Amino acid sequence: MKANEIKRGMFIHHNGQNVVIKSLHVQTACSRSGNTLYKLKGKVLVTKQKFEHAFKGDENVEIIDVSRQKAQPLFREGDAWVFMDAENYEQYTVDDDDMLDELPFVTEGMEGVEALVVEDQVMGIELPATVVLTIEETSPAMKAASSSSRTKPATLNTGLVVQVPEYLTPGEAIKVNTETQEYVSRA
Repeated sequence: MKANEIKRGMFIHHNGQNVVIKSLHVQTACSRSGNTLYKLKGKVLVTKQKFEHAFKGDENVEIIDVSRQKAQPLFREGDAWVFMDAENYEQYTVDDDDMLDELPFVTEGMEGVEALVVEDQVMGIELPATVVLTIEETSPAMKAASSSSRTKPATLNTGLVVQVPEYLTPGEAIKVNTETQEYVSRA
């Protein structure tokens, strides 16, 4: 597969290491003859070390075969989450270190989560594009607040803090984008 086809969440094999891609930045050349660079950031699966590398757009990259299985978070156990496979009801544990980016969005019983399995081992999870979370704490709603672009910080039920419109109050359910960690709409 060419480097320009790589997306966030894919698994690649580079320099003898299996890497999960956490972010991708495209740097376009200023001149006509320059190559577009694809800067990948991720984590080496075995050692948990950070991975950064820049590929040219036409460079070949080896993709690892990953199966995605529907999963549901059941409960926290120490520094990990216990998930249940939605098809065979098998339970497995995923450490917080394996899902640092996804951790602020995981709640018990949430739907749309997929477990990423490589060689019968769960390597992490993939979240849906948006998740529904509840506002736990925010400053009081103003009576004269319009639906203008004025915002205030709100702490959600997972501990994540996002900017929300002034008219929202604690206890309301909102949709949050899992990639940008921004408020999308009311749920």
